[in-house]
Amino acid sequence: MTGPRPPRAAAGFTLIEVLISAALMALILVSAYLCLNAGFAGQRTIEPRVEITQNARVALARLTADLRTACPLSADYNFLGMQRTIGEAQADNLDFATHNHTPRGPREADFCEVSYFAERDRRTGLLTLWRRRNPVIAGDPLTGGAREEVVRGLRGIAYEYFDGLDWYNSWGELNPVKAQTSARPAPNLTGLPDAVRITLAFAPDPFARAARPDAVAPPATGDAPLVFQTVVRLELAAAARLAPAAGGGGATNAAPADPGTQNGGPPPGGGF
Repeated sequence: MTGPRPPRAAAGFTLIEVLISAALMALILVSAYLCLNAGFAGQRTIEPRVEITQNARVALARLTADLRTACPLSADYNFLGMQRTIGEAQADNLDFATHNHTPRGPREADFCEVSYFAERDRRTGLLTLWRRRNPVIAGDPLTGGAREEVVRGLRGIAYEYFDGLDWYNSWGELNPVKAQTSARPAPNLTGLPDAVRITLAFAPDPFARAARPDAVAPPATGDAPLVFQTVVRLELAAAARLAPAAGGGGATNAAPADPGTQNGGPPPGGGF
């Protein structure tokens, strides 16, 4: 006969095992937090850029549709592309007519006066691109109609114009009388360009705010802008050289003016 067995010692963790387990658990939690934080940071970076890309596609598609069927604006103005700056930002203007229009009311046809111009957003200090459309032929083709917002959050807007041989930073003459009296050749003063190159520069963060609510200067940032560019061919440019301009009368074929004077004057298309 054997006697009763002694009770076994209670099983448990030693202090060293507890410390090792706690350290491993802390390491796992810290790693999980860092991974989660990196995911949120990536999402915060990607989401604005996805929105910017979509806005750029919409803006370029709208400009492309209007320019592709561009036609002479009037007997005095065939096509105006003027260089302009707002502060230090480039904010060029466009004024032309287009057949990209569906008549919806009386006195309307498939002809519409169009202006693209920029204004400073006082809340962010960035630029907003606007489009003016006037489907009724008016005495002054640079005013009237209704305007709509195209895209906001821009740092710069630039247009370049191709005449078949070279690119120009501006096109057309705001003072058409000057083109009739000058004998200096400048092909970018009359008619329609063969193509237009559009460049839109967006701020990386479209939700950035200026230092003060009433500030008009863009927020200081070292991030490079997101640049989108496309080239649009004007399908009716060749036909417009032979056909009379809209609004009565033919397009002038007189010798153009000095290109050095075409950047002066007030920006067309911005007033209503």
